[in-house]
Amino acid sequence: MKNMKMLRRFLLGIVVVSIVYIFIICFIFRHELKTLSTLEEKNIGVYTMTYDGDYGFDEFLETGAKCDNDIEAFVTKRLLKGLPIDLNISEGGCTAFVSKDEEGDIIYARNFDFPYSPFVQLYTKPDNGYASVSTVNLSFTGYDEDFLPTSGISFDNFLTLAAPFLPFDGMNEKGVCMALLAVPEADMKDDPDKVTLNTTTAIRLVLDKAASVEEAVELLKNYNIYFSGDVTCHFLIADATGKSVLVEYYDGELQVVESDTDYQIATNFIAYNGVNIGEGFTEFERYDAVEEVLQKNNAITMEECQELMNTVGVYSNGIDKLQWSVVYNLTDKTGRIWPHRDSYKSWDFTINQ
Repeated sequence: MKNMKMLRRFLLGIVVVSIVYIFIICFIFRHELKTLSTLEEKNIGVYTMTYDGDYGFDEFLETGAKCDNDIEAFVTKRLLKGLPIDLNISEGGCTAFVSKDEEGDIIYARNFDFPYSPFVQLYTKPDNGYASVSTVNLSFTGYDEDFLPTSGISFDNFLTLAAPFLPFDGMNEKGVCMALLAVPEADMKDDPDKVTLNTTTAIRLVLDKAASVEEAVELLKNYNIYFSGDVTCHFLIADATGKSVLVEYYDGELQVVESDTDYQIATNFIAYNGVNIGEGFTEFERYDAVEEVLQKNNAITMEECQELMNTVGVYSNGIDKLQWSVVYNLTDKTGRIWPHRDSYKSWDFTINQ
């Protein structure tokens, strides 16, 4: 009888310790678990997710990152609780433009052409910054056709927690929108007194901190830039007033390219000072195709945007490179996004879903 009592006490002790341990783990990972609980698979390799809590971007800005390993180290420590991540950067081609729709609203349309890329549409609201919606290429975190997240909480989904540091395009609550597009070269002198960012954290900087194009440009001027995976890029930035610029890194400085029309287009060539240095692929043909449509119309409908973006999506060696298309409405902070030229799989969204 005595032995049975001791055994019961022992087993009760194990249960209590286990409950306490589980409670502690759930408390430590409460933001991560809540974030993962929002991960929803919209289609194969296509997701939405809302980040709960703060992701430490202000802390990151204190030191920045001079290479991808620095970002990996920060994300591993701050967001992934020690789970390692390997940023996988490779080259792609994209198309974007800023114009008006039939209601006079400012719209920003963007194609992301790349090797196979599962993606997540991410909603964030940092403690010290603006709410935003952005699109993240999950192949950069290690996902591929044979290894994909699933809806809800799962250990395999943990790498998606790095998403706040990897936006490729996005719009914030002030109507500021920004996307990166690859270009053949870039030239930027480092200032030893400035913190360094990469291309995706530069977008996070603007989405979190800028309320206008002017503020975005001034913010970017305060930082050095390096290009992840040596894929040089420029940025198309626009805001709800209709102001837009291309930010390029050329002749050792940050250069601002404005448009002399009521629209602005970006593909994969350097536009600064009319040098028009391209990749030798289809960047000029895509630019011309978009410009032809915009010149014919004072406004463009959502349906026309979808048709146009699907048309100019890149094929390479018979492979469809178009991973996602998104149209942001900078006036009312809504939009539509769809994968792989499949407009019938699109969904509409708002900034504060």
